[in-house]
Amino acid sequence: MNLRPGHKEETVEVNLTPLIDVVFLLLIFFMVSTTFDRHATLKISLPESSAKKTQQQNEPVVLSIDATGNYFLNDRQIVNQSLETLKQALKKTIGDEAAIRSAALVLRADANTPHQSVVRAMDAASQLGLTKLSIATVEGQ
Repeated sequence: MNLRPGHKEETVEVNLTPLIDVVFLLLIFFMVSTTFDRHATLKISLPESSAKKTQQQNEPVVLSIDATGNYFLNDRQIVNQSLETLKQALKKTIGDEAAIRSAALVLRADANTPHQSVVRAMDAASQLGLTKLSIATVEGQ
């Protein structure tokens, strides 16, 4: 029954444009604020200085770096400080591919060692496929 002649009843519509804008803004906010999980190719376990020594199945390969950046593999000095020489020395010491996958490398660097030398050693280990890397520390006082 139409009590007002000549007046049509208006249809009510919901405007979806602002709703879609809000949804897109929320989507962009969550995409920007989400942190993504990074998977490193080189797994590094940093032992705490107060922890006791853990038992290893195989004797680990010890790579020492002195304060001037010289490398010593199992107490034998490597000829130079280049990445390729370091990789060849590690490969010769560890052996074949199967031994590399199971080998453990302990990195012992002097407190005054240049950062580049430590990074070069870690890079060489990563390129060879060594996944068990520990950084040696001394017990704090």
